[in-house]
Amino acid sequence: MSLKAFHLLFVTASVVLAFGFAAWAFEAYSSRGEGGTLLLALLSLLFGAGLVVYGVRVRTKLKGMGIQ
Repeated sequence: MSLKAFHLLFVTASVVLAFGFAAWAFEAYSSRGEGGTLLLALLSLLFGAGLVVYGVRVRTKLKGMGIQ
């Protein structure tokens, strides 16, 4: 497995985990109403979105360098 493939796989797994954690935190907030879990959910959504942007930029940059 190439370094690029591993990197993109790792970023994808991190995105899935961040959004999964956000979903869990939103569910916990709706059942318990604790403000801390809402904060965690929102931060996880922001982190996941940031990882998506990062992954797209890295993929574009590596493609521009001729690394398939």
